[in-house]
Amino acid sequence: MKKHQSIYWICQIGGWMTYGLTIIFFSYMLEKQLSAVFYPRLIANVLLGIMVTHLFRKALLALSLHPPMPTFKWGQLLALLLTFASVYSFLTSYAVEILKLYDATRKVSLERRFLISLVIDTPIIFVWVSIYILWHYIEFTNSEAIQKVKLESLIKELQLKTIKSQMNPHFIFNALNSIRALVDEDPQRARQAITELSNILRSSIQADQSEITSLEKELNIVKDYLALEYIRFADRLIVEYAIDDNTRSNQMPPMMLQTLVENAIKHGLGKQPGNCLIKIISTYEDNKHLLMVQNTGVLDQEVGRDGFGLQSTKNRLNILYRGNAAFEIYQSQPTQVTAKLIIPIAS
Repeated sequence: MKKHQSIYWICQIGGWMTYGLTIIFFSYMLEKQLSAVFYPRLIANVLLGIMVTHLFRKALLALSLHPPMPTFKWGQLLALLLTFASVYSFLTSYAVEILKLYDATRKVSLERRFLISLVIDTPIIFVWVSIYILWHYIEFTNSEAIQKVKLESLIKELQLKTIKSQMNPHFIFNALNSIRALVDEDPQRARQAITELSNILRSSIQADQSEITSLEKELNIVKDYLALEYIRFADRLIVEYAIDDNTRSNQMPPMMLQTLVENAIKHGLGKQPGNCLIKIISTYEDNKHLLMVQNTGVLDQEVGRDGFGLQSTKNRLNILYRGNAAFEIYQSQPTQVTAKLIIPIAS
């Protein structure tokens, strides 16, 4: 508030001083020789201008006559402008009369001086109001833009946090189900599974501290996850990696690759008999990072469209890359499903 008041008074005094200097400049250019009452009268006009427009500002604030304004208030603004222009013209005319700031040889009546001042001074008040309204309009526009950016940032942050808070319990419950199946039949392997789960949870907690991570770190999480799942599925799970080493440092959303692998396990091994090949491919395509997770199986169209893990992947990509990333899951071969992820490379 104090900062705004300081700016206002700097503009108010500076503006009227500029007006006074402009009058002096043009008077010298046109008349060469100025009368003895020129400067006292100009000082009176400037001081009264500062006082009247300050009162005008208080009236504008009291009546909320500043952007944004409904249409009917523009009429109020015009009426107020004419009122204060008249007040200013009367005061300057009366000051000239009382203080005798006039040339006695060319003295005119107070009424005539008021009418002349009204014609001359109304445009000055109009310019003052125009600058004032323009200032408030720019301030309002900037404030709206800042609030919009803050709101978009808040929404983005909340969306990401919501997706993460949903995704992590989703993964944990799946992992605990895997461990539960081992507790009675093989306690030793169950303990091993708990160790693997501990590694994954530690990695996921660290991943939650940033919105992006490297493929290398994602692969470490995936390897822990697959090691846990291998305890459950044993020889039925076959894993292959085709990783271009140049892509290992590429950035991507944390836990996203793990989500795709988890989906491949769930719908490849979990719903179909026999062995399941999980193949993870990372390479470049059209100067973008191409990441694919392939699994043996047949695509369930309902799951492919509405599955939570896959839907969260689409949501996160849309939020983080604003439409510049792509994700699709499709039947690439009669017995192979491919989840394809294309991420722009950070410059």
